[in-house]
Amino acid sequence: MSNIPEDLHYTKEHEWISGIDDGLTLTVGVTAYAADALGDVVYVQVPEVGATVTAGDAVGEVESTKSVSDIFAPVSGEIVEVNEIVVDDPSLVNSDPYGDGWLFRVRIEGDADDLLSPEEYAALTSGES
Repeated sequence: MSNIPEDLHYTKEHEWISGIDDGLTLTVGVTAYAADALGDVVYVQVPEVGATVTAGDAVGEVESTKSVSDIFAPVSGEIVEVNEIVVDDPSLVNSDPYGDGWLFRVRIEGDADDLLSPEEYAALTSGES
């Protein structure tokens, strides 16, 4: 079973989101479950700062030695920061997915309705094993 921090929210596409309780700016990354499934991540493409994203749309990608997977916007809003460190060192997605391996920050517009609780995400991933 992958590590599923209790203080985060999740998507069905295996992204994690922090900052829901703070309000406006959310941090987004790839879950440990997804990082494990991907294998060794060798390339990360993130959206540009200033880009407007729509919840559910592909906004970047993560490439591993096994496959290429889209990164989806968990919420609608404006990209306010990207993690250049993970772009330069994509292996951080594997080694520290909930820390230095974060991908981008988005200023939310509207609601974050389709996010999963840690318990819901655990149930989702336990069914995919």
